[in-house]
Amino acid sequence: MSDEKREGGLGAPTRYPLGQHGEKFYDKQDLHKELERVYDICHGCRRCVSLCNSFPTLFDLVDESDTMEVDGVAVADYQKVVDQCYLCDLCYLTKCPYVPPHEWNLDFPHLMLRAKIVNFEDGNTKFRDRLITSTDMIGKAATLPVINTIVNAVTNNKTARGALEKTLEIHQDAWLPAYSRPTLRTSLANAFESATPDEAARDNGKVVLFTTCYCNFNEPAIGDSLYKVLRHNNVSVSLMAREHCCGMPKLELGDLKAVEMLMQRNIPELYQKAMEGWSILAAVPSCVLMFKQELPLLYPDDERVQVVARAFHDPFEYLHKLHKAGKLNTQFKNSLGNVSYHVACHQRVQSIGPRTRQILELVPGTTVKTIERCSGHDGTYAVKKESRAFANKIVAPVVKQIKQQAPDHFGSDCPVAGRHIETNLATDQVHEHPLQLLCKAYGIEE
Repeated sequence: MSDEKREGGLGAPTRYPLGQHGEKFYDKQDLHKELERVYDICHGCRRCVSLCNSFPTLFDLVDESDTMEVDGVAVADYQKVVDQCYLCDLCYLTKCPYVPPHEWNLDFPHLMLRAKIVNFEDGNTKFRDRLITSTDMIGKAATLPVINTIVNAVTNNKTARGALEKTLEIHQDAWLPAYSRPTLRTSLANAFESATPDEAARDNGKVVLFTTCYCNFNEPAIGDSLYKVLRHNNVSVSLMAREHCCGMPKLELGDLKAVEMLMQRNIPELYQKAMEGWSILAAVPSCVLMFKQELPLLYPDDERVQVVARAFHDPFEYLHKLHKAGKLNTQFKNSLGNVSYHVACHQRVQSIGPRTRQILELVPGTTVKTIERCSGHDGTYAVKKESRAFANKIVAPVVKQIKQQAPDHFGSDCPVAGRHIETNLATDQVHEHPLQLLCKAYGIEE
């Protein structure tokens, strides 16, 4: 056996396509057999016990069984482990010693994904989960005149939130984002129209800004900060003619038909832009990961998907490339002092390096302390009645570190992770996205 295939071998982790079109992918007997195999390996290892609630759930099922082995766990309980996985991917990239090229070929997140897909196809998904993962639909409806006012009022009303918990099982104390009018795409389109020829023609690169559902509908200020940082660095910026959800919420639900529909709507225009030499950026790590990793593994034979994946960048990855080329504007006007920076899981697993920290550390008089723990939010996990307590438990070590560091600013590349941390921190200090911090450092008026 080659050394790279052994535990502790030097081979870099690799990933195989999901294989959703394979003959046995939807075969429940085959799925349960693979779940038993992987659960048995995890039970004998237990390195991932502190990552999320999937592993404690599995280990409790094993330890409380008659045999204290996986064979003592009822097959019907396998789904309990699956339901606690929100595909952060940290076990695969940071903990598991048995991922490919190891001979045991263990890919826990994608096995959980397969189980979610089979479960969805069986019709075992709640209406609530179908609804809250329809981010495009909700965002478009919630930003309409009048409806926008009602939705935002409901979000902050105790009585309404109590009713929401009883009907949809969305926890009444969970933080929910407001919906913004105008949307980011509307405000940026207006900015493009009012730009002078000198402002529009910039020669330091060209970027298509994928605004994302969250930044477009909920926190336009984050996307606006990215736009201003790029413009401040002499980068041309454009938008897609039409943009749809990246599909990550539907992927985590197991709804592959919705994922494919969204892929077919987004990829043609993004492919055309990529072929014309445009880079593509999004301010939400999950959206970047969807285009860089998940879609290529779902559609390995679609060359358009592969081209788009190569063109897609995390914002700070792109800024770091500018810096390496000597093109980044490093004329900062303001120090940021001490910054507690939470590394978002879906950025961390892109394996691009600590680019956000490296860029922020270019600001004179700035010290950045990183926190590499999951926030436990996931986008939906922290708002559900049945999982909010687990989400709060997962974020507790992050909150503890921020309190110990007593920073001037704290932030995460993942906006909802930042808000979840802010809620659990329970102080007057608010989450500031690293792009917003960079705007402050540049002295760009927001």
